[in-house]
Amino acid sequence: MRKFDEIYAISAERKGGAEALEALITPPMPLDDLARIPDDRWLSMMAKCLFQAGFHWKVIEAKWPGFETAFEGFNPARVSFYGDEEIDRLVSDTAIVRNGAKIMAVVENARFLVDLAAEHGSAAKFFADWPADDFIGLMDVLAKRGSRLGGATGQRALRWMRKESFILSQDVVARLIAEDVVAKAPTSKRDLAAVQAAFNTWRGQSGRSLTEISRVLSMSVGAGPA
Repeated sequence: MRKFDEIYAISAERKGGAEALEALITPPMPLDDLARIPDDRWLSMMAKCLFQAGFHWKVIEAKWPGFETAFEGFNPARVSFYGDEEIDRLVSDTAIVRNGAKIMAVVENARFLVDLAAEHGSAAKFFADWPADDFIGLMDVLAKRGSRLGGATGQRALRWMRKESFILSQDVVARLIAEDVVAKAPTSKRDLAAVQAAFNTWRGQSGRSLTEISRVLSMSVGAGPA
């Protein structure tokens, strides 16, 4: 496994130098700021990433004001109590994508966030407090306690909220394979632990966040977001 500086050099060469590479890297949000984000914004982002999965993201983006209205601002306490009447209203609302299974997943994720708030003071505080050196543990929580938040959907939701994170995109996985961290896309506990250990090593070497490391790994292979 190469040192982080060596992978950084590969990415910088591909992007036209260190200055050009740095312009493409956005660090995560400071933890205090992350903890203050209202829980409705967490539910909104989870819902957006969930609806974008398997769908053209531009369509969801264009319709998003309609989603905000239809889900009443994504207040978790309110959405968590949605019953048959509200679900029927949503599956008939032409302002949104009328996918019944995904609509129900939003309701279930509202309940998940309400539970986190009861346990930790707010869902935002839970996410802010989760240690970066166990990001795969947070992925596991999303997969087990959330609805349709496993894999890339949950990873992207955390990234767009600017929680320190990595995304196991095709390009990031290609770099991990090239570095002999894993032999294939990581799905097993053993492989995910190996990925976390590699990121923790690079984090220690560079002093950079998981987010920045993930972006550098991605751009050492391709140009996609990670």
